Amino acid sequence: MRSEFNLANKNVVITGGASGIGEAIAKKFISHGAQVFVIDLNFESFNIKTETITFMSCDVSKYEEVKNVFLDILKNNSIDILVNNAGIAHVGNLENTTEEDFDRIYKVNVKGIFNCSKAVLSHFKKKNEGVILNMASIASVVGIQDRFAYSMSKGAVLTMTYSIAKDYVNNGIRCNCISPARVHTPFVDSFIRKNYPNEIEDKFEELSKTQPLGRMGKPEEIANLALYLCSDEAAFVTGTNFPIDGGFIKLNG
Repeated sequence: MRSEFNLANKNVVITGGASGIGEAIAKKFISHGAQVFVIDLNFESFNIKTETITFMSCDVSKYEEVKNVFLDILKNNSIDILVNNAGIAHVGNLENTTEEDFDRIYKVNVKGIFNCSKAVLSHFKKKNEGVILNMASIASVVGIQDRFAYSMSKGAVLTMTYSIAKDYVNNGIRCNCISPARVHTPFVDSFIRKNYPNEIEDKFEELSKTQPLGRMGKPEEIANLALYLCSDEAAFVTGTNFPIDGGFIKLNG
């Protein structure tokens, strides 16, 4: 019998893969046979111990660092899949977003994808195949209150996805993006503890009900979609945005 979503003999680079959604994607891909290279700055909370994973410290906002990390990987390995998951959040509207806030979000969420995609592109073109999966957001396509800089960055992720898919479709390169709504990660828990220490349970319930399904997404659910989009089962899929949002985009109007 044929195994569905088999990533055996596939080498995958996952940015921001040491926690949250990125960690869930790493675990999922490893369980389906992939060799995974995790690029991140902090591995303290990462608890995967297997010979099929390699940790590499890198600031994705700095092209020279990114280029050198990819060159190190390519010395002894091919790369088949790039998952651009690294990203940071910011709360604020136009008035209370500082220039420093704006630049910080741009450098990680936008330039990080530019840097990593650019670093692997010539390798993909040489092979005449490759998969790039970008992590966008519902904020890419709908207005979210007090998320000015974050929405800017995720809108750029969406349109970069379309552009890469269009420009390199004849090079055998597929590029798609995922747009999650709120996902229950350690970041959400720490955000609530920091900003609402006296109403943790109430605030968690309020944020959960933002999604029409009445709960937040699970990192594993995002990982399942990522697995499909990066597998050969999705060979006919490129240039597409995939909301996974508990009904947020279509049912909140």
